[in-house]
Amino acid sequence: MPECALQSAFEPTLPSFPLFPTLHFAMPLGCPESHRGRQGVWPRRVKILHCASPFTLRCCQGPRRRKTRDNRLLPRHSTMHLLGPLLLLLEYLAFSDSSYWRFNHPHTLYTWEKACVWIPCSYTIPESGSVLEKLTVYSNYEYNDTTKDFQGSILYETKEFKKNPPQEMRVQFLGNEKFNCTLRINPVSKEDNGWLGIRVNTKTDKWMEKINLNVSQTPLPPHIQLPPEIQESQEVTLTCLLNFSCPGFPIQLKWSLQEPAVTLTSLSTKTVSTQSKLTFRPQWTHHGKNLTCQLWDHKAERVLSEDTVYLDVKHPPKEVTAVIQNPTRIREGDNVTVSCNYNSSNPRVNRYEWNVQGSRNKVFSEVLVIQKVSWDARPIACAACNQWCSWAPSVNLDVQHAPKDVRVQQTSASSEIHSGHRVLLGCNFSSSRPRDVRFFWKKNGIFLKEGRELSFDSISPEDAGNYNCLVNNSIGQTMSEAKMLRVLYAPRMLRVAISPKDEVIEGKKAVLTCESDANPPILQYAWFDWNNQNLRHYDQMLRLDPVKVQHSGAYRCQATNRLGTGQSPPGTLTVYYSPETIGRRVAVGVGFCLATLLLAFWGVKLQRSWKRIRSQQGLQENSSGQSFFVRNKKIRRVPVSEDPHSLGCYNPVMEDAISYATLRFPVGETNTPRTRDAGTLEAEGPSPNRDDTVTYSVLQKRRVGDYENVVPENVEDEGIHYSELVHLGVGERPLGQEAVEYVTLKH
Repeated sequence: MPECALQSAFEPTLPSFPLFPTLHFAMPLGCPESHRGRQGVWPRRVKILHCASPFTLRCCQGPRRRKTRDNRLLPRHSTMHLLGPLLLLLEYLAFSDSSYWRFNHPHTLYTWEKACVWIPCSYTIPESGSVLEKLTVYSNYEYNDTTKDFQGSILYETKEFKKNPPQEMRVQFLGNEKFNCTLRINPVSKEDNGWLGIRVNTKTDKWMEKINLNVSQTPLPPHIQLPPEIQESQEVTLTCLLNFSCPGFPIQLKWSLQEPAVTLTSLSTKTVSTQSKLTFRPQWTHHGKNLTCQLWDHKAERVLSEDTVYLDVKHPPKEVTAVIQNPTRIREGDNVTVSCNYNSSNPRVNRYEWNVQGSRNKVFSEVLVIQKVSWDARPIACAACNQWCSWAPSVNLDVQHAPKDVRVQQTSASSEIHSGHRVLLGCNFSSSRPRDVRFFWKKNGIFLKEGRELSFDSISPEDAGNYNCLVNNSIGQTMSEAKMLRVLYAPRMLRVAISPKDEVIEGKKAVLTCESDANPPILQYAWFDWNNQNLRHYDQMLRLDPVKVQHSGAYRCQATNRLGTGQSPPGTLTVYYSPETIGRRVAVGVGFCLATLLLAFWGVKLQRSWKRIRSQQGLQENSSGQSFFVRNKKIRRVPVSEDPHSLGCYNPVMEDAISYATLRFPVGETNTPRTRDAGTLEAEGPSPNRDDTVTYSVLQKRRVGDYENVVPENVEDEGIHYSELVHLGVGERPLGQEAVEYVTLKH
């Protein structure tokens, strides 16, 4: 049989009643017999079974359903929703005149054997001014169609409401004859289980009210009510509900969690219950724990019943820790394995995050492998995450490594180190694991001493060099970069070195070198001979090439830098005559005698030659001849003579002989001379005033390489040689005579 519940939409606007009895109506349409009571007038299609309040209806059958616009029947519940407000209005109007019995009490009451039950109840008599004359309480009553009356076990019956009921009675009526029908049964037996019937009578009317009574053999268990979700550190309220309350019965609700709780008792016509409310802030440690609420008999000091729930506390992963898995100490370059562990998580962990070297990485593994860990690896942290992330404290890898950043530090009175200064060298490093270290010093790669400091009270040039500091621990050893220690000092230890040796033969080469020791380097050298005369030579080497016997003697040098000057002791150079010189001198002695004998002969011959030369010169001057000579190296020119037709060349080597030659040109000649391939000058063409006679004349001193256009025939001949070519005659010169012909005249 379908049922529907209708709630009045007019409830906020309806007048409030102090007590609303439960009303029963019966129509001859097949409703249960137990709900039949006072007849009401309703449409035949509606059967009212029970009204818990004036605004709630339960129906066995509703009116015929309407059709929608497309000829479909509306659902039955839709029809009732449309009819509900109208029915409620009719109900309100029907009962607003208080012409029917109204009862108000809990629909079902719960208790257990040997406990008590408190039944809150109120009623309203239809006739104004009427009072109860009789009240009978039945247990599990039935209606007798024959006698048209109710029959069953009578638990209580009273006719005089003015007298107080005796306290020793099991069933007590605690109400009155006007509106209160509250009952108390103590103790309750198992036969009381079922329903109670409260039969009330006035002079003109009567009513039977039904109350369900649920009696269990054991004490009722409490029921713990939890919120939809419990989160860590967020305040929640848990309720332990017991659908029982009976004043005077010694029970108490106790929690297994040691937190303050508040107990509330409800004895109303709507509910009869005992509640204990526990308010607290759950922690993650509460997750997974059992929470129990006990029904405690504090008189007998025993637990009557209890309810246990599992606490599902949502919380981030929880002391989450990063654990290094390497069994031994970690050294630089090792592979390191770190795992991320946690104790509890709700919901479970679904990912991990790692903070390595300052950067975060999201991975799905709780294990992280670091390849070739560096010596300065930062601490590592991990996080286990569900919908929240919990970070573990950072873990230091404590990587063992040899000393790092080893360096030499210098301490001195000034930025420059001069000989005699006090200097202190210290050895420092930035990191070492373990910290227990030892220090060593090396100079120019050779072990010097052990210790952190190297001290020089008065440093000398011999202390200059490359210094290295070494620091070692149990892991390894590290050496610093070389520290160059420069000591500045004036020139010292000067000496004159002669190469190839200090005894040489004339004509060879001798090199004198001024060797010295100085820092900063030498700026200038000076050389002095055995007479302490400055040789005006300022190079480190003095070259004598070729060396002569006159160069023999003692030499010394002087060196200067910005710190001072130093002098060397004398160095002696010995020069010997060569065999050629010795032979020549012997030959000179012999030759001197021969020369004296031949002098007279040559004097006569020379006089004759001179006359012949003078005559030839006169002939050349008369013929306006041209003569010139060319010298290889022209150092300077002497001023030309006043004669515009003369040109001279100066030869400094030949100062004791002929130093220059003069070219004379015929008067009126306009052609410009030009240089031929051999370095000589030739006329461009014949003079218009004379014939084409041209005279070539070369004046040369017979020395090797002295003149360009004369090759000596005899090296030993040191006399003055010249040649003169005179071309006489009229006409052009033949082609074969274009070359210069030389004739040598020895003087």
